[in-house]
Order: sequence, then structure tokens, then C-alpha cells
Amino acid sequence: MDAIECIKGRMSIRKFKPDPVPQEVLARVIDAARFSPSYKNSQPWNVAVVSGDKKKALSDLLVKLLEEGKEPCPDIPAPESWPDPEASRIAELFRKRKEATGIDLAAPEMVRKAKKANFQFYGAPHGLFLYQHSSLSQWSIFDIGLFAQSLMLVAYAEGLGTVPQAFVTDYARDVKEFLGIPEDMRLVLGMSIGWPDMDSPANAMRTDRAPVEEILSWHQ
Repeated sequence: MDAIECIKGRMSIRKFKPDPVPQEVLARVIDAARFSPSYKNSQPWNVAVVSGDKKKALSDLLVKLLEEGKEPCPDIPAPESWPDPEASRIAELFRKRKEATGIDLAAPEMVRKAKKANFQFYGAPHGLFLYQHSSLSQWSIFDIGLFAQSLMLVAYAEGLGTVPQAFVTDYARDVKEFLGIPEDMRLVLGMSIGWPDMDSPANAMRTDRAPVEEILSWHQ
């Protein structure tokens, strides 16, 4: 698949087919993502793959913590505010999603439902968790972001769907304990991965991008 086609064609998938992905395919995707660039070739990334009964048990745990009202405590705190133009882009996303699906992502009850869907991995057969040592600097968070992008692009080229998920790191300590990840690791990102159900209305909406003129400046 052409690289530009891959970058522009990838989208966040929020409904998956239940069929598991062969382990060798998942390994091939992660193997390719290893070649992402990183600061001084430090390669500050680790991946935990959770599937089957283990994934269901993790989902049940996360939903239980949500329903009990446990306060989220992610290793990377969620942003509390956004400057413009980022805030305007988020508001436009919320407006379009409400128009297309009737879901108001600004409403607390909708956020709760969105978290539950995240914790259930949108029905995907596999969940991924990306993590690194907590002593690493912000450069390493940038690097694991490059790794995540590579992983999602390779998955798309393999016919798979993905969605990066911050919500599944809400209870970082519980996830790490459940998966046997050392406590001194930083849980950076969760991700659902599987065969996308493109007939689902959940995958009908594509998000917009700001025009290149809005982000590009020339200096000659």
C-alpha cells in the first residue's frame, strides 16, 4: 500500500468484528513498528497484548471501577483545558458527532458511556497497552507516539483497524497490576485492534483536518 494512501486512509475504528487476529499477524505489525525513529535510538516502548478471557476480565474490572466511582489516576494526566485553535477543532468534532450520531460528547453521561465502550475495547478481539519506564523524559513520550503511529499504519496496511485510547489508562495502576507490568512503568496509551466492521454506523463518520495553509508557514 502506498504510504500516502495509508496515512490518509487510516481512521479510528469504534466497532470491530469479533474474529481474533492470528498471533503471527499481530506480531508482524508490532515487529514493523519497531523501526520507528527514537531519540538516540533509545527505543523507549513496550507492548502488552491482551486477548480472550484475559481481555474480558480486564474489561470487567475497568467497568467495575468506573461504576464504583473510582477517581481516575492515569500516569499521564488528562488535559484540563485547550488553547485556540485546538479548542475550536475539538468543539467542531463534538458538534459533528452529535449531528451524525446524536451523541453529545460534552455531556457527562455521554462521557461515562464513552468510557465504558473504551473499557470494552469497542468489541475488538485484542487490546494493546504501550508503556515505558516512568523516569524517561518527555522526548520518550514523543518517541512512543511515533511508535504508536507506525503501529496503526502497519495495521491498516494489513487490513486491520485500530483506535488509540487514553481512557483505558484512567486506572493505570490497576491495569499494570492486572497485566503484571511493573509499577515503575508509565502506561502511555491503550489501543483496540482487530478486523474493522465497516458496515457499522459507528465507523461511518470521518473527522476533518485543518487545511495545510492553517498549519504551514514558509520562511525564505
